[in-house]
This record gives sequence, structure tokens and C-alpha cells, in this order.
Amino acid sequence: MGIGATAGAAAAGGLALSANASTGSTSTSTDDGLVFDPDAWTKLTTTVTDTQGTEHAVTYHFWKAITYVSKPVDATYQSLIVSAPVEIDGTAVDASNAPILLANSVGGYMPSSVADATGVGAGGMGGGGGAPGGAPTGSAAPSASAASNANANENTNATGGATSSNQLLALAAGYVVIEPGARGRTLKNSSGEYYGTAPAAIVDLKAAVRYIKSNKGRIPGDVERIVSAGTSAGGALSSLLGASGDSPVYDRLLKEIGAADASDAIFAVGAWCPITDLEHADGAYEWNWGTNVLASGKQVDQAVSKELQSQFAEYQASLKLRGLNGFGALTARNYDEYLVKQYLEPSATSYLAALSESDRETYLAKNTFITWKNGRATFTWADFLTHVGARKKTTPAFDAFDLSTGENNLFGAGTTQNRHFTAYSAKHDTTGLTSKRVASDIPEKLHLMNPMYHLVEKVNGRRSKHWWIRLGTNDTDTSHVISANLAAAAKGLGDEVNHLYYWDQGHGANTDPGDFITWIAEVTGYRKAGRTK
Repeated sequence: MGIGATAGAAAAGGLALSANASTGSTSTSTDDGLVFDPDAWTKLTTTVTDTQGTEHAVTYHFWKAITYVSKPVDATYQSLIVSAPVEIDGTAVDASNAPILLANSVGGYMPSSVADATGVGAGGMGGGGGAPGGAPTGSAAPSASAASNANANENTNATGGATSSNQLLALAAGYVVIEPGARGRTLKNSSGEYYGTAPAAIVDLKAAVRYIKSNKGRIPGDVERIVSAGTSAGGALSSLLGASGDSPVYDRLLKEIGAADASDAIFAVGAWCPITDLEHADGAYEWNWGTNVLASGKQVDQAVSKELQSQFAEYQASLKLRGLNGFGALTARNYDEYLVKQYLEPSATSYLAALSESDRETYLAKNTFITWKNGRATFTWADFLTHVGARKKTTPAFDAFDLSTGENNLFGAGTTQNRHFTAYSAKHDTTGLTSKRVASDIPEKLHLMNPMYHLVEKVNGRRSKHWWIRLGTNDTDTSHVISANLAAAAKGLGDEVNHLYYWDQGHGANTDPGDFITWIAEVTGYRKAGRTK
């Protein structure tokens, strides 16, 4: 049984983390930078507190930042750290055949660096990104939405918090934890050129996977059992990493940075509140939250909202997805019913069932839109929207007419900081651009950045076949259909999908990290004595 957690990393509050270093091997790598030195570790100790309040002493070998490409654009970000347990609660552990948790800390498509990391879970944002915001919770009670990254655009919640608890719990479960850095959208060189915009982050993460796989037998862990994890933009990249494994469309870009000549396919995906399918996200957002007012009480432009909703209806029909559990074709007309029955009512039911009778009565008295009968919660989509309340973003939510979002920056190029990536917003640009069309390189970049391209349009046989997807029901950073479409696409291809929504949770929530750790053992067939066949 996996070990649960009450919160994220120690900095996020809840998981006790104390590290004491002792000298291990003093050897360092003298190779070309793409050969992992198995002896260049430092021995550290840490304490992980599980959901029952039990402390687990973990001793592990830690490899400080290693550049994972031979021709780095910026080694500060194109590096990774490795943590492998050697003793848990006084018992020796052999992690040579353990699953590898590849946990990125990307938030808001900002740069992420592990260059100065001193232990597991210590990686984070860089290049002005600040620390990942938002502490995940392991309790049954609702928590506030994860806070936005202080330096990210106000329309982009930059949180990597949900995965920080996963890193510690994975280590305590005997898994190897590898944390890669990656370039991000705000990085700019002395010539004023942006070198971390799309698709830099996914290219970097693929290069990290290739480095790991090219070092089979040297790097600890089973390189054929890599499980990616990420939150928000990091969740989107985790999904994309899984969907696009070994896709040749990235080969040229990987060669340019000197990636290892190896596979970049991974075994499984963990994605929390993925901010993805960006070129269709504006329409999906309006379909979901179009009638909800902003926190200021102001209503968004309903004419724009309705036009975007119409675009979403066309897109959803084109996907030809079918809902889980035999629901049938998913369309703009029935998606509300699908979300309520497949995700929202079960989420509310699980939450209410876990409460004491008195607490449940108190909650139901405050939330009279829920009917509680025979141990099951029921309600309407309209009442659910009212319950959630204010939407976070204006319209369009992602490709803003005034080029003000983090996603506009994500698709910047050269010395141009922000660009449109949808025809609709380019046509309605308010910044005075002479051209009302997207740039010619945008369509290719969108394919490189969207997991749905690899799951629907160009189905990738080398994709991950196991998917763990999570979202908070109160998360208005994107539409609820984004993760549901991702799950439906993977399930429709025959993949194993574990997808649910956390009731009354906001962006960046991770209320069942222990279950994720258990799921990794189940899908990989791993036991502490070694992986079973």
C-alpha cells in the first residue's frame, strides 16, 4: 500500500523534510556530459511524514545537477537531478529496478531550474519565475485554490505544487526520483531574443528522457518504467511527453541541442490540472464558464463568448470522442450531462461520504443545491456553475486580443515577446498589428505543443498507455472538458485511464498523492524486492 501525504514539499507545508548530507563518492564525471557517473553521489537523509502522521526515515543517494544535452542553449535549465533511496526505515533498499518518477516543476510555461537543488523536491522555478505556488492538500476538507505565481501573468496560474509531495512519497516508496529543469517562455538573451518559448520546454523534457534511457545500467532505476508527473503547464507537458513518445516531428529540434540518441517514450503519465490544447482552450473555456462573472462581478463580453462557444462545438464534433463507461459520443450539447454524471456527482459523493454525519449535514445545509439520497449526491450543471462562482479569466482566456496572457508569450519568437496563436484572436487583435493572421510557423508549433494532436489527429503508437489525470472541481484556470477530452482520447485508444475530479478543490490540488504512488506500483508491476513480470 502506498504512503499518503498531508501536503506538498516542506516549503508548501505539511510534509516534514529534513536533510543531512554526508560524503559519499567524491568521483565526478569526466565524459562528454551524456554519460551518467553512477559514483558521483552525495548521501542524504530525509524524513517523510505520511497521511497517518507516521514518519519514515529515508537515506538516499543524490546526484546534483547534470546537463542532459551535449549542446545546451542554457545549462542552467537543461539539467536534471537524481535521487535514489538506499535505506528506508532502517532497511536497505535496492532501487536499481525501481520505477522512475520524472517530476517536472514547470508552472505557467515559465523556466524551471534544478541547478542549485540540494536534495529531492528542491527543484523549482528559475529565470524570474519564483517558487511554485500553491500547497496541495492530503486532507478530505476543501482547500483554497493554489495561488498564482507572483511573477507569472495574471491569467496563468503557475503552480508546480501538486507534484512536490509526489517526489517525497515516491522516494519513501523506494522509487527513483529524477527532476528535470526546462527552458521557459520568459528567457531572453543579450540580443533580446526569446529562447524558451514553444516548443523549447517539451524538447528539453524529451532530451531528459533520452539522457536517462541512454544511461541504462548506469543511472538508477528501470528506464523502461518512467512515470512523468507535472501540474498546470507542467501537467500539460507531462501529458504531451506521454502522448508524443518517439514522434519524429521533434527529431530535428532534439538534434540541435545534442540530445542523446535514444528513445523518449515514457511508460505512464501523471497530470494535474493540465493547461493544454491551447488553440481550442478559449472556446472550451467559454463553453464551461461563459455565464460565470469575473471576481469583480463584471460579465465578460457575451458576444465574444458565444462565438467562441460555437467554435468549441465544431471542434468537439471533429474529435469524435466517446465518453467513458459507455456514455457515447461527446458533443457540446451533452458534455454538461457527461461531466455531471461521470465526474462531478461521483466527486461530491465521495467527498460527502467521507465526512462525519454532523459535518455532512452542515455542508448540505450550506449547499442546498445538492440532493443527498441513499448515499449519493445529485445536482444540475447550472447549479454546479453557480456553486463554483467567479471565473478566473476574461475572454478570450488564452489568446487575448491585447496579447496579454502568458500563452501569448509562450508563442513568442525571436525578439517578439507575444504573438497570437488562433485565427480568431489574430483577426480581433487590439494592439495595432498590421497583419491579422497568425504567423506561418504557428500551426507546426501548436502540433508540437498539443497532446491531442498525437492522440487524435496523428495517433502515436509509442505513446504512454497509462494515464493518471486529476482536476479540482473549482478550478477555473481552464475548462473541465480539457482533461476529460484527454482522458476520453486515451481511453478510446485502449489505454488505461485513471481520471477523477477533486471536489471543491482549486488549481494545483493533489488530495490523493498516496493513491498515485500505489498506482505507479500497480501499473509498473513493481514490488520493493523487484518488479514482477
